[in-house]
Amino acid sequence: MSSPTDILAAVPFLIGFYPERSLVVIGLIGSAVRVTTRWDLPAEPGALDGLVPLLKREQVTTVILIGYGPGSLVTAGVDEATRLLRTAGIKITESLRAADGRYWSYVCQRVACCPPEGVAYDPKASPIAAEAVVQGLVALPNRRSLERSVAPYSGMARVSMNRATDHAITSIRITLARGKPADIVADGIARVRTAIDVYARGDRLNDDEAARLGLDLAVIRVRDEAWTLIDDRAAHLTLWRDLTRRLNPRHAAPAASLLAATAWRNGDCALATLALDRALTADPRYTMAVLLSRAIRNLLPPNVLRERMPTPEDLDREMGTPTMKWLSPLLALLEEPSAVAS
Repeated sequence: MSSPTDILAAVPFLIGFYPERSLVVIGLIGSAVRVTTRWDLPAEPGALDGLVPLLKREQVTTVILIGYGPGSLVTAGVDEATRLLRTAGIKITESLRAADGRYWSYVCQRVACCPPEGVAYDPKASPIAAEAVVQGLVALPNRRSLERSVAPYSGMARVSMNRATDHAITSIRITLARGKPADIVADGIARVRTAIDVYARGDRLNDDEAARLGLDLAVIRVRDEAWTLIDDRAAHLTLWRDLTRRLNPRHAAPAASLLAATAWRNGDCALATLALDRALTADPRYTMAVLLSRAIRNLLPPNVLRERMPTPEDLDREMGTPTMKWLSPLLALLEEPSAVAS
């Protein structure tokens, strides 16, 4: 990124969307981007307190600041970040404000290159943007587009999934009357592994399969199986995003939390945060979502949790033999009103 235009062209691909009313901080080691993070503006009091610890932990040597929006909004946020960084001895190589297709530099005072009226720029015309697209990176038009990418389906897709959910509930009730807890848990774990394989092949669960897996995930041992299996394959992100959108919104907390865990592992905190919003809307006390929300809010790196994740074999040893108590969250879902009726 050799110019302000290059920087502004790179940001949407680094955070996943074209920002508005935002403060973006890019931390570099040499010329390589090490970490990128974003805050809404105006920033809440204390929101930037974790910035310096994050940059020091990631061994960042230099920083680029970019504020998006009118000067009355951006300057206060940039000034606060600048104060924190200078106090910590972290060098700021560029500090920009961008709005309405123009940018201004807070560090350059030369009228010849940084006039008072700003400099017009087109981020999509930069070679940086072209290279990002070639590398498979995506930049959505705005944060609202990202929100829509995890929003519940509506219309006929929702009607079809509601019917499938009622069918799955009926099937589970029959299974509960005949099966043992260990068999039910084992079947759920098998469906998790099958689903990952399906999406790894580029296929998709049908509505009946998706609804049943969504209910299986209510069992903590089944959900934790899915959590421990998350790796760098795109199949996990595709699977859990798909289920987050398709499941009855009241049942979405486990799938949305798994989507958040996958996105966080991939460094996509924006998507992780939106997924957690979905999870906590479904269940404000859902433990996995609360844990991940706290970690992201404190700017912890994903490897903090990743390095402590048990294996499926560890889970079996630690949790022991399944009992009916394991199925309590699932039984609670079965007692809810009909999905079709709702």
